[in-house]
Amino acid sequence: MIERPGGFDQVEAWVFDLDNTLYPADCNLFAQIDRRMGEFIANSFGIPLEEAQILRETYYYEHGTTLAGLVRLHGVSPHAFLDYVHDIDLGAVAASPELAAAMDGLPGRKFVFTNGSRKHAEAVAARLGVLDRFEDIFDIHALEYIHPKPSREAYERFVKANGVVLHHAAMFDDLPHNLETAHRLGMTTVLVDGMTDHPEHQAIAGWTELPAHIHHRTDALAPFLAAVGAALAQEKDRSSAAPLQAQFCLT
Repeated sequence: MIERPGGFDQVEAWVFDLDNTLYPADCNLFAQIDRRMGEFIANSFGIPLEEAQILRETYYYEHGTTLAGLVRLHGVSPHAFLDYVHDIDLGAVAASPELAAAMDGLPGRKFVFTNGSRKHAEAVAARLGVLDRFEDIFDIHALEYIHPKPSREAYERFVKANGVVLHHAAMFDDLPHNLETAHRLGMTTVLVDGMTDHPEHQAIAGWTELPAHIHHRTDALAPFLAAVGAALAQEKDRSSAAPLQAQFCLT
């Protein structure tokens, strides 16, 4: 069993990003979302789609999410935006009994912590067959749209709302920069590889070692969780057996 820092032996809260983390990146849902974000901006401002996509990227990098920039600078309705961009085809997301079983093997509480909407997260988790495994889905509505991950305030709001102890929590995300804050706050961090055309995903391909703020890396979430759960169960069995062995030695 790996000991902390970066281990799982003290983890009581398992916190998962949604898009490209809970489901495989090759489902390519975010390509649909990106396209619809561009369409929403183009339709709202009466500008060409190409210009709208540039604005989408600019707001993402300057404000943490495209929505945060639209709300801060233009007063765009977050509900209208989220309803439009998450109206996508989820057909590529298949049920994952392996993921459900792996989550069942983890001790403690499970959460989704996403910069998307609860409605979108519920729809995706339901298709995966894991919706009922989560105690809460903490979404962009709870972050009031302008405090997305990776801001410290986003994590503090999540922790306060759910009574999570940061040093007893593990954060899973496909974007390395989202894990920087989690690491600084004392969480165990796991990067779930999501090979898309996102610049951060492309940069990961060139890594020769993990950055200091990432404790673990996997390209297959369900087997990784299953292995962690099995190791924790084995450690628990050994710990339970030790007092019995001592008792038999004394009698």
